[in-house]
Amino acid sequence: MQWKILKAKFLKDTRGQDLVEYVLMGGLVALAAGAVMPGAADSISAIFSQVGSVMSAASIQGDSTSDSRSTNY
Repeated sequence: MQWKILKAKFLKDTRGQDLVEYVLMGGLVALAAGAVMPGAADSISAIFSQVGSVMSAASIQGDSTSDSRSTNY
């Protein structure tokens, strides 16, 4: 029963939705710019690589601190 309540709360929660949309739009613009301007493709690739490594490091750091957080909703 509690699972259904948590699922309903999760599906109704739209916080962060705008951020995801902006990130997707930024990625689409970057890909289009790389296709139109081949010289910029290397710079865009380097930026995506840096973002990926930062996100990976944040994910690892988040995993190590998730055990100490309370999961009571």
